[in-house]
Amino acid sequence: MDRIYHQRYGISASKRSVLLLSFIFLATAGFAPVCALADDFHWKSVDGAQVKLDDKVPLTWNAYQLEKKKQPNLVLVLLGRRYILIDSKAKLAYQVLLPDVHKQGDDIDSSDLERRLNLIPSTDWTVRDVGPAEEIKLKLQDYGRTLSVQLPHPLDIRLGIY
Repeated sequence: MDRIYHQRYGISASKRSVLLLSFIFLATAGFAPVCALADDFHWKSVDGAQVKLDDKVPLTWNAYQLEKKKQPNLVLVLLGRRYILIDSKAKLAYQVLLPDVHKQGDDIDSSDLERRLNLIPSTDWTVRDVGPAEEIKLKLQDYGRTLSVQLPHPLDIRLGIY
């Protein structure tokens, strides 16, 4: 059997197994950000954050990050009456439905987001350090506008810079 594959396609058994494993890895890599959101979450409002649409500040906006779980790549952004979950590591944006989000004062509680996330087509992703903050910039294809979120770096008391 291996000889037939090698004669027909020029692929040895070891190369086939590497190709199969890489295909499985790529197929499951897209589900990693969604699977990480299976539990209940408490989102804290980020002090000093800035949100802009096409270099203009929206009338209603806010940025939230997870309180306990150490996932700094996840940011929940409020734009008007729309919540957008941004995964800067995977460079994906998801729409979060209003019934899935519960306001608790300035903070937000959410649970079981993995079943209700709708992928928002987005392009032109840049994640960079802009001095005292990290800027996440992307173009939302459904709005046709550029979303910019600046999150201040947490203070590191060990460095003596404050």
